[in-house]
Amino acid sequence: MAHELKMSIEELEAFIDSEFPQVHHGGRSFAVEAVRPMGATVRLFYHDRHLRPGGTVSGPAMMSIADYAMYIAILAQLGPVALAVTTNLSINFLRKPEQADLIADCSLLKLGKRLAVAEVSLRSDGCEDVVAHVVGTYSIPPR
Repeated sequence: MAHELKMSIEELEAFIDSEFPQVHHGGRSFAVEAVRPMGATVRLFYHDRHLRPGGTVSGPAMMSIADYAMYIAILAQLGPVALAVTTNLSINFLRKPEQADLIADCSLLKLGKRLAVAEVSLRSDGCEDVVAHVVGTYSIPPR
Protein backbone atom coordinates (compact mmCIF):
# COMPACT_ATOMS: atom_id res chain seq x y z
CA MET A 1 0.00 0.00 0.00
CA ALA A 2 1.50 3.32 -1.11
CA HIS A 3 1.51 6.18 1.36
CA GLU A 4 1.45 9.79 0.25
CA LEU A 5 3.71 12.12 2.20
CA LYS A 6 1.78 14.66 4.27
CA MET A 7 4.77 16.79 5.32
CA SER A 8 7.93 17.94 3.51
CA ILE A 9 11.35 18.25 5.13
CA GLU A 10 10.79 22.00 5.52
CA GLU A 11 7.36 21.48 7.11
CA LEU A 12 8.72 18.81 9.47
CA GLU A 13 11.58 21.00 10.65
CA ALA A 14 9.26 24.01 11.09
CA PHE A 15 6.87 21.83 13.12
CA ILE A 16 9.69 20.59 15.38
CA ASP A 17 11.01 24.16 15.79
CA SER A 18 7.53 25.34 16.77
CA GLU A 19 6.26 22.45 18.93
CA PHE A 20 9.53 21.16 20.43
CA PRO A 21 12.00 24.07 20.55
CA GLN A 22 13.66 22.44 23.58
CA VAL A 23 15.14 19.78 21.27
CA HIS A 24 17.56 22.50 20.08
CA HIS A 25 18.68 23.52 23.58
CA GLY A 26 22.44 24.06 23.38
CA GLY A 27 22.36 24.23 19.59
CA ARG A 28 20.82 22.27 16.74
CA SER A 29 21.57 18.54 17.02
CA PHE A 30 19.31 17.00 14.36
CA ALA A 31 18.60 17.52 10.68
CA VAL A 32 16.06 15.77 8.49
CA GLU A 33 17.98 14.47 5.47
CA ALA A 34 15.17 12.74 3.56
CA VAL A 35 11.57 11.60 3.83
CA ARG A 36 9.97 8.95 1.66
CA PRO A 37 6.86 6.80 1.76
CA MET A 38 7.10 4.78 5.00
CA GLY A 39 10.52 6.10 5.97
CA ALA A 40 12.93 8.89 6.78
CA THR A 41 16.63 9.57 7.19
CA VAL A 42 17.90 11.97 9.85
CA ARG A 43 21.32 13.14 11.03
CA LEU A 44 22.74 13.69 14.51
CA PHE A 45 25.52 16.27 14.30
CA TYR A 46 28.71 15.08 15.98
CA HIS A 47 29.35 17.25 19.04
CA ASP A 48 31.10 16.90 22.40
CA ARG A 49 27.76 17.00 24.24
CA HIS A 50 26.82 13.65 22.63
CA LEU A 51 29.98 11.84 23.71
CA ARG A 52 30.67 9.36 26.47
CA PRO A 53 34.05 8.68 28.10
CA GLY A 54 36.35 7.24 25.48
CA GLY A 55 35.24 9.77 22.86
CA THR A 56 32.43 7.80 21.27
CA VAL A 57 28.80 8.77 20.71
CA SER A 58 26.83 7.83 23.82
CA GLY A 59 24.02 5.29 24.00
CA PRO A 60 21.48 7.95 25.03
CA ALA A 61 22.45 10.06 21.99
CA MET A 62 21.98 7.02 19.72
CA MET A 63 18.59 6.26 21.29
CA SER A 64 17.61 9.91 20.84
CA ILE A 65 18.41 10.01 17.10
CA ALA A 66 16.62 6.69 16.54
CA ASP A 67 13.51 7.94 18.35
CA TYR A 68 13.66 11.21 16.41
CA ALA A 69 13.91 9.31 13.10
CA MET A 70 10.82 7.26 13.99
CA TYR A 71 8.86 10.38 14.94
CA ILE A 72 9.85 12.17 11.71
CA ALA A 73 8.93 9.15 9.57
CA ILE A 74 5.51 8.95 11.25
CA LEU A 75 4.82 12.69 10.95
CA ALA A 76 5.80 12.64 7.28
CA GLN A 77 3.07 10.04 6.68
CA LEU A 78 0.34 11.34 9.00
CA GLY A 79 0.90 15.07 9.21
CA PRO A 80 1.45 17.12 12.39
CA VAL A 81 0.45 14.75 15.20
CA ALA A 82 2.29 16.27 18.17
CA LEU A 83 0.96 13.72 20.66
CA ALA A 84 2.21 10.56 18.96
CA VAL A 85 4.43 9.00 21.63
CA THR A 86 7.00 6.25 21.95
CA THR A 87 5.64 3.20 23.74
CA ASN A 88 8.63 0.92 23.20
CA LEU A 89 12.22 1.24 22.03
CA SER A 90 14.69 -1.63 21.85
CA ILE A 91 18.27 -1.03 20.76
CA ASN A 92 21.13 -3.38 19.95
CA PHE A 93 24.54 -1.70 20.05
CA LEU A 94 26.62 -3.50 17.43
CA ARG A 95 29.91 -1.59 17.21
CA LYS A 96 31.57 1.63 18.35
CA PRO A 97 30.51 4.61 16.23
CA GLU A 98 33.18 6.69 14.52
CA GLN A 99 33.82 10.25 15.65
CA ALA A 100 31.42 11.57 13.02
CA ASP A 101 27.78 12.49 12.50
CA LEU A 102 25.32 9.63 13.00
CA ILE A 103 22.86 8.80 10.25
CA ALA A 104 19.57 7.14 11.24
CA ASP A 105 17.63 5.43 8.49
CA CYS A 106 14.08 4.57 9.56
CA SER A 107 11.58 2.28 7.87
CA LEU A 108 8.02 2.02 9.10
CA LEU A 109 7.07 -1.65 9.24
CA LYS A 110 3.45 -0.96 10.21
CA LEU A 111 1.45 2.23 10.21
CA GLY A 112 -1.98 1.61 11.66
CA LYS A 113 -4.65 3.83 13.16
CA ARG A 114 -3.36 3.41 16.74
CA LEU A 115 0.19 2.01 16.45
CA ALA A 116 3.25 2.43 14.28
CA VAL A 117 6.16 -0.02 14.35
CA ALA A 118 9.52 1.10 13.00
CA GLU A 119 13.02 -0.18 12.43
CA VAL A 120 16.09 2.08 12.45
CA SER A 121 19.65 1.42 11.34
CA LEU A 122 22.29 3.77 12.73
CA ARG A 123 25.55 4.34 10.86
CA SER A 124 28.47 6.70 11.25
CA ASP A 125 28.52 9.20 8.38
CA GLY A 126 30.66 7.80 5.57
CA CYS A 127 30.62 4.22 6.89
CA GLU A 128 28.47 1.31 5.72
CA ASP A 129 28.65 -0.71 8.96
CA VAL A 130 25.56 -0.51 11.14
CA VAL A 131 26.54 0.66 14.65
CA ALA A 132 23.12 0.06 16.22
CA HIS A 133 19.82 -1.57 15.26
CA VAL A 134 16.63 -0.18 16.79
CA VAL A 135 13.01 -1.32 16.79
CA GLY A 136 10.34 0.90 18.24
CA THR A 137 6.60 1.31 18.60
CA TYR A 138 4.65 4.56 18.68
CA SER A 139 1.13 5.12 19.95
CA ILE A 140 -0.89 7.35 17.66
CA PRO A 141 -3.66 9.39 19.30
CA PRO A 142 -7.16 9.26 17.85
CA ARG A 143 -7.79 12.00 15.32
